Amino acid sequence: MSPWLRWGAIAAIVLVVSWLVLIVLARRLPPGLARDLARFLPACATTMRRLRRHPAVPRIARWAVAFALIWVISPIDLIPEFLPVIGPIDDVVVVVLVLRFAARRVPHAVLFDAWPGEPALLQRLIGKRAATTDDPTKV
Repeated sequence: MSPWLRWGAIAAIVLVVSWLVLIVLARRLPPGLARDLARFLPACATTMRRLRRHPAVPRIARWAVAFALIWVISPIDLIPEFLPVIGPIDDVVVVVLVLRFAARRVPHAVLFDAWPGEPALLQRLIGKRAATTDDPTKV
């Protein structure tokens, strides 16, 4: 096995294990900010997967969602994942920016139906302006 393939496999395993740890933490943490943060990336991944397949989502929003999914899954990051606390910050920033972008183009009901987490958290992420309009043409 080549060294590059071995390191790629190790990086993929570390990424999957870190996501599993986040999922376990999200289920065991008491309600509050820490629990919301631990649930954030898995909820975003679910939302993006659902938005990518929904017929009411415009093509540009689908492309943005696909970009964010690739960014999060990619082992190449601006801030290395193995750094505690700050490691996933670049992933979180990209996901929030894409959610805000998509929220201006996707009908309000579709976005909130795709979100598996607490609706108040999504409301805070996308902002008031994006959440008040159901017309994707109004930006």
